[in-house]
Amino acid sequence: MSLLEIDLTREAHPVDVIEQVANANEWAFERAGDDEIAISVAGNWTDYHISFSWMEDFEALHLACAFDIKVTETRVTEVMRLLALINEQMLFGHFDLWEQEGAIMFRQALLLNGGVEPTGQQVEVLLSTALEACECYFQAFQFVVWSGVSARDALQSVLFETHGSA
Repeated sequence: MSLLEIDLTREAHPVDVIEQVANANEWAFERAGDDEIAISVAGNWTDYHISFSWMEDFEALHLACAFDIKVTETRVTEVMRLLALINEQMLFGHFDLWEQEGAIMFRQALLLNGGVEPTGQQVEVLLSTALEACECYFQAFQFVVWSGVSARDALQSVLFETHGSA
């Protein structure tokens, strides 16, 4: 018998764990079904709309984090350049352009193969890395979409380090 044929049951549904973390942090959320939950989190630059989806076939918890920037047709090519430059630097997750909506989103997944249960700490790290990435690069997307800045210049403008305070 192959290990893939063993029926492993989970003690808790992975989305239930996310709901518990959202409750503990007092985040606004909506449970769209057994396998989905949407959370709203206020960032420094914008509000983030986070969707967690349990993908049973892959035993993966998928996170998609979108923010309110609409990419116009005239800026799609430069946004794609920026996505490529940013994604080169990412260790976990990646940014995508959902072309039909003109929306930019950050995506990553937590694999839970073999009946592994997600922990609250794993969910918090998954969410915090997504928010950190979005907060880090949000202004670069703004510069490209709204100011017409090139992808390379926009990225350089958000990656500089400041020292001290004014």
